[in-house]
Amino acid sequence: MNMNRPRPTFLAGAALALIAIGLGAPALAAELKGAAILNHACGKVAVRQMGLIHAGKFDDANKLSTRELQEQWKAMPAKDRDMMKGMMKELAESESKFAAGIRSDGVLMENGQDATLTVTKVVKDANGSSTTTTTHQFRMNGGECLVSR
Repeated sequence: MNMNRPRPTFLAGAALALIAIGLGAPALAAELKGAAILNHACGKVAVRQMGLIHAGKFDDANKLSTRELQEQWKAMPAKDRDMMKGMMKELAESESKFAAGIRSDGVLMENGQDATLTVTKVVKDANGSSTTTTTHQFRMNGGECLVSR
């Protein structure tokens, strides 16, 4: 066998890599942690929506959601929306408290048009420790970021 000739498997692999690049292979997920999240469009929307829910301004908070999510909300029976509002308000934090949680424990994963913000807090007290995790889903369109779930 002539050692100067490229191996067919190498050529096939190189061709596949070039085709994948040319066809726009999916981008790798990007990860932001801590304070950097607060400068990202999705971090800003997350903090704003949390503050609006905390203040009981559900209609304004809903405007920060995708059209599909807004339509699902409107389609819910009024009694279900009222129940959900009560639960959300009870669990919501002020903007400053939520932003502090993001700074210390937040991770934002961006994957194409989708992004997920996860805030995991470890709470220690006399009974031991517990972990609380909140997850927020987003859909991005250009520079705009909307809550998707």
